[in-house]
Amino acid sequence: MERKMLNRIKIVLAEKDKTNKWLAEQLDKDPAMVSKWVTNKTQPSVETLIQIAKVLEVRVDDLLRTE
Repeated sequence: MERKMLNRIKIVLAEKDKTNKWLAEQLDKDPAMVSKWVTNKTQPSVETLIQIAKVLEVRVDDLLRTE
């Protein structure tokens, strides 16, 4: 079975009591793009993932999971 790397951005946002809109504002990104990341329809670039981790004050590893 193929393993897919998916992000945990939605979970971490909930844990931090933050919204997609808030994250979009922090990153100066389109809220629609953030929504796609949160629902795992698309994945952010490595650089963006690092920015997300900094904004949420977590490690990049905390934003990733393997299924």
